[in-house]
Amino acid sequence: MEFDEVINKRYSVRGYLDKEVSKEDLEYVLKAATIAPTGVNYQPFKVYVIDTKKNKEALKEVYPSEWFTQAPIVLGVVGLKDKAWTRKYDDYNIVDIDATIVMDYMILAATNKGLGTCYIGAFNPEKAREFLDLDDNEVPVLFTPLGYIDAEPRDTPRKEIDEFTVYI
Repeated sequence: MEFDEVINKRYSVRGYLDKEVSKEDLEYVLKAATIAPTGVNYQPFKVYVIDTKKNKEALKEVYPSEWFTQAPIVLGVVGLKDKAWTRKYDDYNIVDIDATIVMDYMILAATNKGLGTCYIGAFNPEKAREFLDLDDNEVPVLFTPLGYIDAEPRDTPRKEIDEFTVYI
């Protein structure tokens, strides 16, 4: 797929087929995480590849929507606070930014392979920490189902460029 097609085709999928993702397609998506830019290239993240059939009940506690566990896989990106770059002027740790970029790269790679995804940030962080057995340094940032699409895109109006652009 061409880049323009990938970014225009991606949407938040809320319905998945009961069909396994090939090992090759999963590897392609995970490879995208390795090339995602991170602050000072520290790569302060882990990607959890979660089998939904084996972990359905625990995943429902993390995020209860039925379609979340329809896909055969859920990916979780966890940031490692002590490994992330921190801005010296205000001690801002960019672990959440790095983890989001990683998820974005994987989601675009998935779209390129004809797989559906949906950014999930509205999950229960305590249940996610419990389920993934995270320590205090590890921050669950985003989840996404990963699977073959069984839902049409919803109408999602977009702002015009002049509504968000400020020239100075």
